[in-house]
Amino acid sequence: MPHVTLEIPHSLGQEEALRRLKEKADLIRGTYGSQVTDFQQQWSDNALSFSFKTMGVAIQGNMAVGPADVKLDVELPWLAMAFRGTIESKVREEVGKLLA
Repeated sequence: MPHVTLEIPHSLGQEEALRRLKEKADLIRGTYGSQVTDFQQQWSDNALSFSFKTMGVAIQGNMAVGPADVKLDVELPWLAMAFRGTIESKVREEVGKLLA
């Protein structure tokens, strides 16, 4: 499967960025409940492994929270590659707002 890799800078420090992202991950079910199903997450220190389905498409990936940036590596099915630009833009926007 193709990968999308993003690096999103922040100036919060690792602990605050991690706290915000963990809190947001817990809110995804409530916010996007009608669009996201089978949401799974597993935190290990500053790293998150996740998976979910949206519009019948399975998505999985990893996120690492560093002192100055967040790195995401997401596996997208070929079907979703047509929306790669939109997906990247939306993720950058949402994570950027959260870490501002």
